[in-house]
Amino acid sequence: MTARFRFLTLAAALAVLAGCKSSGELVVDQGVGITALRSKCPAVGIPDYTGDVTLFRGNARTADAIDVVATMTNVRSTCDDTGERIYTSATFDVLARRTDTHGARTVELPFFSTVLRGGSAVVSKRVGTVRIDFADGQERAQARGTAGAYVERAEATLPPDVIERINRKRKAGDEDAAIDPLTLPEVRDALARANFELLMGFQLSEAQLAYNATR
Repeated sequence: MTARFRFLTLAAALAVLAGCKSSGELVVDQGVGITALRSKCPAVGIPDYTGDVTLFRGNARTADAIDVVATMTNVRSTCDDTGERIYTSATFDVLARRTDTHGARTVELPFFSTVLRGGSAVVSKRVGTVRIDFADGQERAQARGTAGAYVERAEATLPPDVIERINRKRKAGDEDAAIDPLTLPEVRDALARANFELLMGFQLSEAQLAYNATR
């Protein structure tokens, strides 16, 4: 496993993700006051340090050597969870700025979309390209990218015994009345296995990733 992959996995785990809009799987235990709403749709977001990219002129990494800066933003997603394969589609905007506005120019920025299971296991990964077109004299430009992923419904569904264990009503005096079932290792593991994320970001080199993390 490369240092870059380990760093990306950590970033993905720390990312704040916006979930798909879908009817959820309600798990509630009134006995211990637990209420949780989970969706079979993957959460969608941008891992830390991968939503920006800076291109430089030459080998210098100083402010006066910056060529193009781009930011990935406005992530939106839709989810179709009606079939045996759940499909999530996402769009995002790329806002770019260049320092030299002379002449028309096209900049192609590679991006990745990856599906994670349980916060760390890579299920799939694809690399695409966003094309930014600057007109002569134009400093700023914008483009839109798209990504999508399928998740098997069976893999995103909690096993019946786990659902029963979470939902089981507990009465005062029961041996496990004060135990939060979501803290049990077997329940946590089942929730992790059924949890998927669709993450998108710029396909960065190790130097670009390190620059984003330290600036």
